[in-house]
Amino acid sequence: MPRAFPHNTFSEPCVRFIIFFLIGKILKEIFPITIPMQRRIVDYVSEWISRNVPRGVERELKVPWRRDRIISIIGPRRAGKTYYFYQLISRNREGSLYLNFEDTRLYGIEFTDIRDLVRIYVEVSGREPENIFFDEVQNVPGWERALRELLDLQNYSIFVTGSSSKLLSREIATQLRGRTFSYILLPFSFREFLKAKNVTLLKPSTMDAEAKLKAHLREYLDYGGFPEVVFEETEKTRILKEYSDMILFRDIIERHNLKNLSLARFLLAFFLQNFSQEFSVNRILKTVNLKGFSKNTLYSYVDRVRDSVAVFFLNRYSLKVYQRESWPKKVYLCDTGLSKVARFSEDIGKLMENAVFLELVRASNERPMLEIYYWRNRQGGEVDFVLKEGASVQELIQVTYARGRDEVNRREIKSLLEASENTGCKNLQVITWDYEDKVEVGGRVVNFTPLWKWLVRA
Repeated sequence: MPRAFPHNTFSEPCVRFIIFFLIGKILKEIFPITIPMQRRIVDYVSEWISRNVPRGVERELKVPWRRDRIISIIGPRRAGKTYYFYQLISRNREGSLYLNFEDTRLYGIEFTDIRDLVRIYVEVSGREPENIFFDEVQNVPGWERALRELLDLQNYSIFVTGSSSKLLSREIATQLRGRTFSYILLPFSFREFLKAKNVTLLKPSTMDAEAKLKAHLREYLDYGGFPEVVFEETEKTRILKEYSDMILFRDIIERHNLKNLSLARFLLAFFLQNFSQEFSVNRILKTVNLKGFSKNTLYSYVDRVRDSVAVFFLNRYSLKVYQRESWPKKVYLCDTGLSKVARFSEDIGKLMENAVFLELVRASNERPMLEIYYWRNRQGGEVDFVLKEGASVQELIQVTYARGRDEVNRREIKSLLEASENTGCKNLQVITWDYEDKVEVGGRVVNFTPLWKWLVRA
């Protein structure tokens, strides 16, 4: 009688693999979580129930507590997202379950286990959680399916965060299909920086007090607002160098499996050094000898660097979509301190401009319709920021390191007035170092505001 298959169709190892695979699938259905893993989860949950939640500097970000949307917190590495979770949890400690998927006891959890993990919490604590916080959830492949199921129950307020290398806003929007509200959490604002330094936010009563406040501002611009750096006394620069290396290797190279380390390193260094400036890929190709790289490869690597959330690209203002989305663009850093590892001179004007940009990004959390652009004419005149909400431009902002009216560049005012005519916006702002006034120029009122005052305003 002929064989149904040739004798060598399946080897004995292959048959054993198939049998064990099928047995594993059956056991997974019967016992979703293995006994050793269950013990680890019980240990984790028991520890969470009894542990004290750390308290840090209270962050200013305000998010809603809803059961019909997942709240996603996006931000660069080391910006303080986990401590922000602790801040939210402290509002309802007993009703909150915090799951840190970088904890070794939760290693190996699959998305199909998440519901069982919540059930174990109920078993151990004797109560249903009202709020569930998923930290570094990208470590669980397929996590979005489980979270969509939990959201459909509408029994919990669900909060999600993860490292910038794994959980970007565009990925969240795709994976959760419009069922999330996303917010950005950056390193400390200047107000939060002052809280960390125990400096009062009241208006300085003397010139000496104002001078001390501006000294703090110089430190903030120089070293930035990463929480660990703010609290560090002696090794600030070393920590910032470590952060830049971490962004390069973990958030750019490893995440995207990039093959050319030198190109990725060059691009990150280029952006760290040329922040607050306009750039284009063509300009990089023309000014730097990058042999062996096509323009498409360079575009791809530039996009990978942007995905790290370490840098932001700002579009030029135009009524035409294709012009807004085309190159050149301006580049800004997620924290001015990162430039410390790459800059060759201290350009306080560029640091001021970057700080203003980050404050505008923070404002977009409360103003979801806010769009930020820069304006530039054919003669090279520029306005640093164009703020658009809805159909109209709401404000034009120019940033300059000026101590007096005579130090404000005439070209900057001329550009501001031209942009005002071009956009129809009459709300004109010049942010200076310490010059304050309200002046009528060319039929327009221009407000001059010191940076420290603009940053600490309510």
